[in-house]
Amino acid sequence: MSKWRESTWGEEVSLEYGKSLRDYNTESGMFRVFGSNGPIGWTSEPLASGPGVILGRKGAYRGVEFSRDPFFVIDTAYYVVPKTELDMRWLYYASKHHKLGEIDDGSPIPSTTRAAVYVKDLEVPPLTEQKAIASVLGSLDDKIELNRRMNKTLEALAQSLFKSWFVDATQFAFPKGWEVRGLDEIADFLNGLALQKFPPNGDDSLPVIKISQLRAGHTEGADRAGKNLPSQYIIENGDVLFSWSGSLLVDVWCGGRGALNQHLFKVTSDKFPKWFYYLWTRHHLAAFQNTAADKATTMGHIQRHHLSEAKVFVPTPSELEKMGKQMSPLIEKLIANNLESRTLAALRDALLPKLLSGELRVHAQ
Repeated sequence: MSKWRESTWGEEVSLEYGKSLRDYNTESGMFRVFGSNGPIGWTSEPLASGPGVILGRKGAYRGVEFSRDPFFVIDTAYYVVPKTELDMRWLYYASKHHKLGEIDDGSPIPSTTRAAVYVKDLEVPPLTEQKAIASVLGSLDDKIELNRRMNKTLEALAQSLFKSWFVDATQFAFPKGWEVRGLDEIADFLNGLALQKFPPNGDDSLPVIKISQLRAGHTEGADRAGKNLPSQYIIENGDVLFSWSGSLLVDVWCGGRGALNQHLFKVTSDKFPKWFYYLWTRHHLAAFQNTAADKATTMGHIQRHHLSEAKVFVPTPSELEKMGKQMSPLIEKLIANNLESRTLAALRDALLPKLLSGELRVHAQ
C-alpha cells in the first residue's frame, strides 16, 4: 500500500474565521449555523459550501463538526479550507483524532489559535485511502444518524397516538369504564441515593447516573459507585428515568448499566406497561417544569404530592391491551435503535484511532 506523507496541519489546511450573525432561527431554516459547541440554529444564507469541517475556536468545549451541505459559522468557530487535495470527511475524522478542539494557546479564556494548530504534525494518506477510511467510519455515523431520525419519527408517532387516545378523546366526554388516578398510582417513583455511601472498590464499580448523564445519554466521565448498593437502585437499559430537580427531563435510558443518583426517579410499574407510564410522565412534564420554575429556590424541583396531583386517565384492561399492540412496538423499536447506535458508536470510536494512525489500513475501492 502507498506510503503516507509526513506533513503539518498548516501545510494542509487553512482555518478561516466565522462571521457574526445576529438573526438566525433556532428551530429550522435552509442552512445550519455552527458555533464553538456545534449546531446552534439555521439561517437563509450560507457562509461556506459543503461538505465542510467546523472547528470550535473559543470556550471550554470546542467541538469538531461535519456538514454535508452548505453552512454558516459564527465568529466563535473556524471552518476548515484544504490547501491540498483532501477528502473532507477524512479531514473531519482526522481533526477529531488529533483533538484539535482541545488545543489551548494558554490564554485566560480557553481558545484554539491558528498558530497552535498549524505546527502540529499530520500524516496524510493518499486520497483514495482517505476516502476508504471516511467510508468505513462514515457508514457507522450514517447509520447512527438514520436511527436518530427514525426515533424522532417514532417519538412523534407515539405522542400523536397518545394525544388522540387520552387528550382528544377525553376532551368532551369521558369514556365509559375509564378511571382517573394520580400519576403515582400507575407507577412507582424510586428516588436515587446519595452514592457517596457506596464508594467504588477497584473494578467493583458502576458509573453514577446523574442529571448530566441522563441529558447526554451516556456515562463517559461519570463518577463511580460500588456495586454493593441495593439492586433496585441499579439502572439497566430500557429503564425510564425522570430528573425531578433542576433540569426536569424524562427519558428511556439506553446508556448502559449504572447507579441511580439522588435527584432522579427510576420509574417502574408491575401493573401497567412501560409505554403507558412513560408517556403519561412525559405528558405532565410541562406542568412539572412550570411548578419547578415557580419555586423561590435556585434549584426548582417537584415533590411527591405533585405526582399525586398529576391526573392520569386509565382505560379498561381490554382497551389498554389494544392500545399496547400499537404502542409497545414503537417504544421497543425506539429502545432497540438507541442500543444499536450505542454499539455502532463504540465500534467507530475503537476504529477511529487505528485507521487515522495507520495502525489499521484499508484498501481503496
